Amino acid sequence: MCLNTIAQNNFEGNSKKVGLVLSGGGAKGFAHIGVLKVIDSLGIKVDYIAGTSMGAIVGSLYASGYSGKQLDSIFKSLDFDAVISDDIPRAAKTFYERDNTEKYAVSLPFDKFKLKLPSALSRGQNVFNLLSKLTLHVSEINDFEKLPIPFFCVATNVENGKAVILDSGNLAQAITASGAFPSLFQPVIIDDKLLIDGGVINNYPIDELKAKGMDIIIGVDVQDGLRDRSELKSAPDVLLQINNFRTINDMKQKSLKTDIYIRPDITDFTVVSFSEGEKIVENGVQAALAKIDELLPLKTIKSENLKTQVNIVTADSIQINEIDIEGNKRYTRSYVLGKLKLKGDSKVSYDDFNRGINNLIATNNFDTFQYQFKKSKDKDGYDLFANLVENEITTFLKLGLHYDDLYKSAALVNFTKKRLLFDNDVASLDIILGDNVRYNFEYLIDKGFYWSIGFKSRYNQFHKGINVQLLIDDSPVIGSGLNKIDVELQDQTNQFYLQSLFRRDFAFSIGAEHKRLKIKSETITLNSETDEFIFENTDYGSLFGTLKLDTYNNKYFPKRGLYFCGDFHWYLLASGFNDDFEPFSIAKADMGYAFSVSDKLAFNLKTEGGFKIGEGTTNTLDFALGGYGNDFINNFIPFYGYDFISLTGNSYVKATASADYEIFKKHHITLEGNWANVDDNIFESGEWFTLPDYRGYALGYGVETFLGPLQAKFSYSPEQRKSIWYFNIGFWF
Repeated sequence: MCLNTIAQNNFEGNSKKVGLVLSGGGAKGFAHIGVLKVIDSLGIKVDYIAGTSMGAIVGSLYASGYSGKQLDSIFKSLDFDAVISDDIPRAAKTFYERDNTEKYAVSLPFDKFKLKLPSALSRGQNVFNLLSKLTLHVSEINDFEKLPIPFFCVATNVENGKAVILDSGNLAQAITASGAFPSLFQPVIIDDKLLIDGGVINNYPIDELKAKGMDIIIGVDVQDGLRDRSELKSAPDVLLQINNFRTINDMKQKSLKTDIYIRPDITDFTVVSFSEGEKIVENGVQAALAKIDELLPLKTIKSENLKTQVNIVTADSIQINEIDIEGNKRYTRSYVLGKLKLKGDSKVSYDDFNRGINNLIATNNFDTFQYQFKKSKDKDGYDLFANLVENEITTFLKLGLHYDDLYKSAALVNFTKKRLLFDNDVASLDIILGDNVRYNFEYLIDKGFYWSIGFKSRYNQFHKGINVQLLIDDSPVIGSGLNKIDVELQDQTNQFYLQSLFRRDFAFSIGAEHKRLKIKSETITLNSETDEFIFENTDYGSLFGTLKLDTYNNKYFPKRGLYFCGDFHWYLLASGFNDDFEPFSIAKADMGYAFSVSDKLAFNLKTEGGFKIGEGTTNTLDFALGGYGNDFINNFIPFYGYDFISLTGNSYVKATASADYEIFKKHHITLEGNWANVDDNIFESGEWFTLPDYRGYALGYGVETFLGPLQAKFSYSPEQRKSIWYFNIGFWF
């Protein structure tokens, strides 16, 4: 990023200095941008800027060199829902953290067996990241008086209620503190002071600005007025009114001290009216134009020589040389850098840098990650100075609900404990209650760039009516006259594995697996002494390797990203029921590409396949296609148009294409088709490259909720000439 400025000329025949004070007001502060556009058009030289909250944000960016027009363009391009919230992009999370966030509807932190509520709804990390990027060109400037326009902002010390003037240090951190609206953003620590929104104590710092030697003050006030009883309909309305008593009373005196007092019409807007930014900016323009007679005498240069705009070129990458990290007491430097996916003396794209920060914050091991870039002394690029605040909360209770056509109803209770045995470990136990009781235990020692160590133990079961001829070809039940039987499958899988990052975005895992698989039915009996028929009851031992890439922006409704997962299992041992066991291997891979052609319409193209190498007696681990769902166990593969476990074989190929139209926010209409060949040895016979034997199509409607997706899909198979409905409620687990 480069910064080119031309000094503003002095007043022609007028040496008076002009100060600009901008009040806080949340989204209503967009009006400041409209006022600045008028000031720029008139060629008015501003000598000092003071601001609070949103006024501090807009004012600091203007002080750092942006024009009003540039600020208008920047703010129009932002997704404020994502900036304000802790909405961390999915692709920025590690696979373990992604799986955790995509299972639970509610997460409750505990401290010493007491529920510990967060200090705010958002950490404010995304706000800080954005402001750091926008102020990178002045990151070398620690004294705010040395900015292209001198600047200061106001925050509130929440411990003593006193105003704090921030006029030096990390500019992005200072304005983040000034705008840390209580309960929305968590406090910011600067010089060991716990700081929140400056509007709590001084929302219009005109006196402090006058003390800087300013002769003429232009003030822009976007604060609320008092509401009448017809507008005070809720507890938040009343609390906001009480908070406004002081600021409104203050403004009675402060407005009289303001030489040019500009008050845009913001009566129809609130502090969160970010979606109406254009209207608010225009109201700022109109309010400034209404004061044109007072502003014109401040014009300092001819119209053809207006203030030169800063030429700010946003770099797509940053050369990071030295990395200095402080505050990591429990977590090693390699752990932090591994999460950031960052190494010294390397060039990294700004998008990748932000994704690394999001990935670090997604661990919930840190309350804040604040940083500053400073130009390296001996080489091109920047040195990164970062400060971490570790999260003291290590225990969480998480809850979820789910329904689907295979597992039926389920309630999930999770206990998560971080730093159980080591500083960088996490243990998680899912207990799933409902029609099919299950559990899932995971333990991971996360070592960042180095090999992480993990252990998983899972018990899974379900009942399903299936065609016995499709389960085991040589079953003695064949010929009994039964077309379908009710089968109960029980699967317990234990894995010990090592995992490392490969080329930053791939997760590579190797490990050993024990699987106990039992399949039985009470529908039939072979003699009078037993009440169930056992299809399978074997312990298997295997070695496995997995390579995975997942940059989908959404697991269930992806609009962009790539997906790849390759898995190889080498089954070496078996004991118990499978007397004729011989070693064999199963290899499978699937990949996908999601892209959007508009804000509403997205497509997802996927292909996958798998095959068995070796003996053919163990059919229970073959591929089984049918049904709709996610995160299936073993080699069960979803396939529209067919019921679960309808199509089986030791090899298969499948292609899927889907169109997703988001009719309005978080409501999706989907049209999907899948085609497959599945049978024994299709890669040897060449059948994998023929026209598909099986086809299925689905029309669906889905809604994204805090519980997870709510989906209904109507599917049809031309081969079966019948339709099947699929239903799903909540995250899959």
